[in-house]
Amino acid sequence: MISIEEIRKILPHRYPFLLVDRVLDVDLENNVIECIKNISVNEPQFNGHFPEHPIMPGVLLIESMAQAAGILGHQMRSKDVRDQKIYYFAGADKVRFRQPVVPGDQVRLRAEFVAMKREIWKFSCNASVDGKIVCSADVTCARKEL
Repeated sequence: MISIEEIRKILPHRYPFLLVDRVLDVDLENNVIECIKNISVNEPQFNGHFPEHPIMPGVLLIESMAQAAGILGHQMRSKDVRDQKIYYFAGADKVRFRQPVVPGDQVRLRAEFVAMKREIWKFSCNASVDGKIVCSADVTCARKEL
């Protein structure tokens, strides 16, 4: 398990854009990570999306999966939190939204490493709530020096 303090050392994101609350498991044998994002009505996006019927924006679900993938990439390459590399979100393919995510939900983020070519990393990702997949995508990240 990786705590929020360690996540903050790995990812450059901060509130309101740090979208991974906890890493539950990193399986480096199979190159898979499982994380949690807790959805709270107090998050700023719900002021406008939508005030009377708050729904987590799909783009933020994709970003949260990309952040999980970035943590996995970091752990695969170097467990040193002082590693001066950053993983930029470079694209998403095969994006599917299956059901809305609402305040009170706990989203499980899963990213699995697929391939790497010249520091371009591809991950197969999904987000689930109560065991049901709510979003899936193939996420591409580019690893760069800071």
